[in-house]
Amino acid sequence: MNKHELKKILEEQKASFKAAPPDYKKRMESLKSLADAVEKYKDNLVSAVSADFGLRAEEETLVLEIFPLHDQIRHAMSNLKTWMRRQKVSSSWFLLPSSAYYQFQPLGSVGIMGAWNYQVLLTLSPLVDAIAAGNHAVLKPSEIAPRSAEVIREMINETFPIEYIHCVTGNAGLAQDFSSMPWDHLFFTGSTNIGKKVMAAAASNLTPVTLELGGKSPAIIHEKYDIKKAVSRIMAGKLLNSGQTCVATDYVIMPASLNSEFEKAAREKVGSAYPDLSENNQYSCIINQGHYDRLHSLLEDARQKGARIVELSEEEVSSHKKMSPKLLFDVSDEMKIMQEEIFGPLLPVVNRPDVEQAIGYVNEHPKPLALYYFDSNRKRIDHLLKHTLSGGVCINDTIFHLAQHNLPFGGVGNSGMGHYHGFDGFQTFSKKRAVMHQRSLAASDMLHPPFTGFKQKLIHFMGKLSRV
Repeated sequence: MNKHELKKILEEQKASFKAAPPDYKKRMESLKSLADAVEKYKDNLVSAVSADFGLRAEEETLVLEIFPLHDQIRHAMSNLKTWMRRQKVSSSWFLLPSSAYYQFQPLGSVGIMGAWNYQVLLTLSPLVDAIAAGNHAVLKPSEIAPRSAEVIREMINETFPIEYIHCVTGNAGLAQDFSSMPWDHLFFTGSTNIGKKVMAAAASNLTPVTLELGGKSPAIIHEKYDIKKAVSRIMAGKLLNSGQTCVATDYVIMPASLNSEFEKAAREKVGSAYPDLSENNQYSCIINQGHYDRLHSLLEDARQKGARIVELSEEEVSSHKKMSPKLLFDVSDEMKIMQEEIFGPLLPVVNRPDVEQAIGYVNEHPKPLALYYFDSNRKRIDHLLKHTLSGGVCINDTIFHLAQHNLPFGGVGNSGMGHYHGFDGFQTFSKKRAVMHQRSLAASDMLHPPFTGFKQKLIHFMGKLSRV
């Protein structure tokens, strides 16, 4: 696939869209077709994902990708008629007797760039929203996970005609060409650094973008919260896909008095969840040698700069296939592991004596994609929500706020821009179009020039009525 071929596909899609934008019936049929295709290719998708990683549990892919995707389609189909309905709003008093409403209209042909860590979900979930909104689409799965990318390509291109929905695969060069196409909207999931390049490429066409990025998502634990419960939920979310999750806890903030309890509980959690780690077929591998080397480099840099590294497994697994879970104490901001998103099974602990100082630490750094807080005190919870800003928040758990269809998912600042999931995804891929309908007799006719006599008095009177 080269740039010329990609441009030809986009032109064909735009022409098809102009001829007949998808109506409610076609959108519903397409969502059902996508659901049927995912079910038909389910085993192939699961196998391909595991092959890309070297090992990922079937159950993990089913729970984290296939099931959420089916449920998202179900949710969209259940609500689509309501989402598409025009919404009346009250008219401004000086424009009476006009009526006003808005309606959502599809944008056209959109580009969707997926991510390797959850290739199936992060490529097809935005497609669900794009279909629901009535768009045509071209998908570009990540080349870092090539086997799952090829299965998605085969599945999509067998199910839909090229002028409606199509999938292309290729290397990083194709990704660059893809982001420079004049899409009606471009959706990208990936790292902050690549997100900047995608946005720069899209800017030449004034293409609006949604960037789902990442960053360092912290978990704050109050000293009075049940430490074992907090550790169980933090480690469960952290070790899904061996930490290769954009909203995995990147570091923990808590009082130093909790360190020993945290370490003990974390070791127990790892032992019970992943016994016999080297042979455990439910503990995911690291995606490739390059990513493993990066994690190892972060670990060694922290070790050399004074971090205390705690092995959480009875056996230390160290290979390009797996990396055993580790805690890091006595970390500092000079360490690379506290500067980059980790994306692996390494969990630093930052000690701060109270929540106020924990909030201060979070606010001194780029705004995270997710913020986790463990506390049972409503007043303190509200205080944290008021004095921090992040893409999303989960209280007393991690990761699962993503599964709330009626909540938007998206970052802020370095962690991304724009939202998707549910109605917010439908809105992202739509134009919220304003419509005003004026009557044959309208007060606004009195606002035309020339402004003399009665009109001048009327304008001054209106000004007085409009003041607060």
